[in-house]
Amino acid sequence: MTKKIPKSRSLRKVFVKVPGNEVKVHFRERKEKKRACAECGKILPGMFRNSPGNSKPAKTKRKPSRPFGGILCSSCMRKKVQANVLKASGDSNA
Repeated sequence: MTKKIPKSRSLRKVFVKVPGNEVKVHFRERKEKKRACAECGKILPGMFRNSPGNSKPAKTKRKPSRPFGGILCSSCMRKKVQANVLKASGDSNA
């Protein structure tokens, strides 16, 4: 794969102090954006933000293991589960 051109701004600038009291510019890949809830748009806590070149995290570190984990926030998940339960109980009574 070809090297990304630093002028393109696909890489971020990091100013690094090197020995000899010099400051040099290193170009590094940007981190992934923070994940947000699919319904309300609130930022999801507990989600792993990785730099694309870094190693893959452990499965337990990637996303919460509850229903809709990593897709919906806890309040939206609770509403969706309650709606599904009400719908299921309404169907069985009818």
